[in-house]
Amino acid sequence: MATHLTLQSIPPHDFYLGLDVEAYFDHEHDPELIFEKGFTRPIPLKKRDVLATIYFNGDPESPEFNITMPVDLSNDERQQARSVLARILGTELDLRPFYDKVEDDPVFGEITTELYGLKRVSRATLFEDTVNRIVQMRLSHKPTARRMVFDLRKKYGTALLQKGKTIPAWPRPHQLANANPMTIHELGPTRKKSQYIVEFAQRLVSGELNLEELDTCDPANFYEKMTDIKGIGPVSAQHLMLFRNRTDAYLPSNKVGGREKSVRRWVCYHYGENPDTISESAFQDLIRHWRGYEAAAVEFLYVDWILREKKSQKD
Repeated sequence: MATHLTLQSIPPHDFYLGLDVEAYFDHEHDPELIFEKGFTRPIPLKKRDVLATIYFNGDPESPEFNITMPVDLSNDERQQARSVLARILGTELDLRPFYDKVEDDPVFGEITTELYGLKRVSRATLFEDTVNRIVQMRLSHKPTARRMVFDLRKKYGTALLQKGKTIPAWPRPHQLANANPMTIHELGPTRKKSQYIVEFAQRLVSGELNLEELDTCDPANFYEKMTDIKGIGPVSAQHLMLFRNRTDAYLPSNKVGGREKSVRRWVCYHYGENPDTISESAFQDLIRHWRGYEAAAVEFLYVDWILREKKSQKD
């Protein structure tokens, strides 16, 4: 017997705005079909993985998601599914104060009007987001990178069936902690990336790192802990921070050879400032109006850039 859930989101929320962001989706997804067929992805519960197909009602002011899972869930599992889905969809992120803060901002006033209701789409856990990041970083051909991640899921995750189609779940830390890095390397990731994935999983299984703590701790603490993980540099740590169930983020400078490499670049470029020469005090003054909403702000800038790039290619 199937399970049906309804998940309401804090408005404004327009899930469809994210369909242009390829990084939100995986190898098996075709964003153009999500309007009609829904967004299907594996959901990790405590004791098993299930497939969930998510439909958005299309109303940014009264946003609601209807979810169907082709198995019967217990009451406890329903709550687990709700929690996971809330992280994926960002339904608990309240961006209303952010809109008020940037209403008269010279940059965000226009962007938030164009992208009214935008919320990031994450993966089900920080572990999924991190493994995905490690595999895909520095790979310019994203279809190939997404295929590598899919093959990793297929090799180590649970096979889930729906309407005659197999979709692999994401591996859990314990499923990768004992993996042979060379076997992962055979799926496409470099030897170093393969080793990083296994070592990250091992640190989680041993209790040295705690996923829940990483997902909820303050941004500066998150940044420090994540940059201590092999394979996660300063830029990756900042990007992963944006997918947590929080609106804030820590945006420290990260210069290499005098060039700013951190996500500060997005902020400075949009405000017409030079990211390589701006002082710390000037940067902090730049973001003072939306402090506490750094993760949301950077995501708006990122999606705005994607849409502008797509428009320029069409023109």
